[in-house]
Amino acid sequence: MGSIADNVKRLKERIAVAAERAGRPGDDIVLVAVSKTRTAQEVEEAVRSGISVVGENRVQEAWAKAPQVRVPVRWHMVGHLQTNKVRRALELFELIHSVDSLRLAEAISRHATNAKRQVDVLIQVNTSGEPSKFGASPEAALDLVAAISKLPGIEIKGLMTIGAFLPNPVDVRPCFKQLRDLGEQVKAAAMANVEMKYLSMGMTGDFEVAIEEGSNMVRVGTAIFGIRA
Repeated sequence: MGSIADNVKRLKERIAVAAERAGRPGDDIVLVAVSKTRTAQEVEEAVRSGISVVGENRVQEAWAKAPQVRVPVRWHMVGHLQTNKVRRALELFELIHSVDSLRLAEAISRHATNAKRQVDVLIQVNTSGEPSKFGASPEAALDLVAAISKLPGIEIKGLMTIGAFLPNPVDVRPCFKQLRDLGEQVKAAAMANVEMKYLSMGMTGDFEVAIEEGSNMVRVGTAIFGIRA
């Protein structure tokens, strides 16, 4: 792979082409650069190359890295969040992609109300059915959204999924279509404190298919930073 700057440029071009196929402008797609195991210097290079949102999988790693990043950037939590890490997560991240249970949402609500703030979250749905993945089942997702929407201190901004890990990204399409359909159901329910602003789906191997199926937020690491050591 080339430099991070070259990779970001190529990635944005691919996003624009995929968005055009879906009849949308490329500017509609939020690119989250996933910086798991990457250095603060690599993050800074990505930001200088046009990245404005960085996603981290682990709270502890983000807390160690963020103070070393000396350029302005927004941080998203994209990995599984444990309830005992919620307080620290809320101090750093502006959006949590991975709310997958009422128990986790209740912990977020407690810390948010104590801090007198609103926390933006996405509800994670396991559309692949793989037991190794976190997320509410598609059948339970609408009820989970309804329950979390009643908690103080939380604003639901959309849904998130991780597609099945398959060699051909076209085969992942049903996962993304299912999340898009769930998003339409959530929107139709018109619940308070719920705004279907984002469908966060698509990673390095399948983001183009995800965009074709309605994603407007993709989480990409390898295509920016290269393969992890």
